[in-house]
Amino acid sequence: MLMLQTPSLMRRFAAIVYDSLLLASVLFVATALILPFNAGQDFRNHQIFYSFYLLMVSFIFYGWFWTHGGQTLGLRAWKLQVLTFDLQPITWLQAFERFSGAIVSWGMLGLGFLWSILNEEKHCWHDTLSKTAIFYRPNK
Repeated sequence: MLMLQTPSLMRRFAAIVYDSLLLASVLFVATALILPFNAGQDFRNHQIFYSFYLLMVSFIFYGWFWTHGGQTLGLRAWKLQVLTFDLQPITWLQAFERFSGAIVSWGMLGLGFLWSILNEEKHCWHDTLSKTAIFYRPNK
């Protein structure tokens, strides 16, 4: 029997920490791949392409995991899974909406995440925007 629960905010944050470490290593590799195109020099603030590139790499990282099984390494470690509200795998469009909404949630000093404390369904802003949610699977 499939048993899904709403995870605590602390469990979500623990998965975010795990994924941040993995994403940092992916971004290091992504940077190493394009350094030769900048004559081996560091990237400057006025080189907006670099920020956009890292943002796209981040989206592809999360989007691929979310659309292929609904779990990043951090989500898997904490027995969490991203699914639609009706427990279906998410689409790339929903992954984009979720990723964009999460950036706004963080950009507002984390208020989008803290909203889950007040929300009856325990959804963050990006959950509501993308019609997806993180579910806890205790027996997986």
